[in-house]
Amino acid sequence: MSYPGVMELFNLQARTAVIVGPTGVLASRMVHGLAAAGASLALVGRDRGRLDALAEQVGARTFLADATDPAALRRVAEQVGRVDILVNAVGGNRPLANATAHTPFDTIPAAALREVVDLNLMAGAILPSQAFAEALSAQGGVIVNLTSMAADRPLTRVLGYAAAKAAVANFTRWLAVELAPRQVRVNAIAPGFFLGEQNRALLVDETGTLTDRGRRIIEHTPMARFGDPDDLVGTLLWLCSDASRFVTGIVVPVDGGFSAYAGV
Repeated sequence: MSYPGVMELFNLQARTAVIVGPTGVLASRMVHGLAAAGASLALVGRDRGRLDALAEQVGARTFLADATDPAALRRVAEQVGRVDILVNAVGGNRPLANATAHTPFDTIPAAALREVVDLNLMAGAILPSQAFAEALSAQGGVIVNLTSMAADRPLTRVLGYAAAKAAVANFTRWLAVELAPRQVRVNAIAPGFFLGEQNRALLVDETGTLTDRGRRIIEHTPMARFGDPDDLVGTLLWLCSDASRFVTGIVVPVDGGFSAYAGV
């Protein structure tokens, strides 16, 4: 095989990418990366103001839908039409699903745990994948899920989030096998530690100084820094493009070496 233009392997022109949950700190940078690679974008979320603001920056279509609602997602799939790429970016945590000094494991409310599992596993992976599977199968598409460092190496405190993200990683591998006969590839990205809207207060204080938890994370990250949202874009484009056409069923850590370091 010749390679007259190897960068063409990463070209996403003439492909439509649907991003469910696109307006978070990490997801919005991924949206910009897909736009820069030439993809036509469809943004799906439940906050009209944030959707429209992001869509104006990248020239995307917007669709208002709650990712916990299967019927709403299927309606969006019908409206979008052709889909080549699905990025499942819905996720997050809830304080009540954490184990703390004031809320030991055995007192965590079951409802809070169910909410986090529903948000990250159901809305964040399973339901959108079901809704768009037929459209992706029409031409052989790509699904990219977002999991976490907490999936393989459970972090203290975040019980519900860690369990849900571990389930997303497992589901990614399961779905890759299930959809391979339909020529749909399924992979996931496991971001390391990035400063986002939900975890900032856990990692740095109001002056920007590392908290004790933040310090321990940096000490365990060989590259000795938090991730920048742009650090995810290259991996995303690889997984979405022909550059990874024989890659399915993997979870790629983008973590500065956190998962490789034993601490000694």
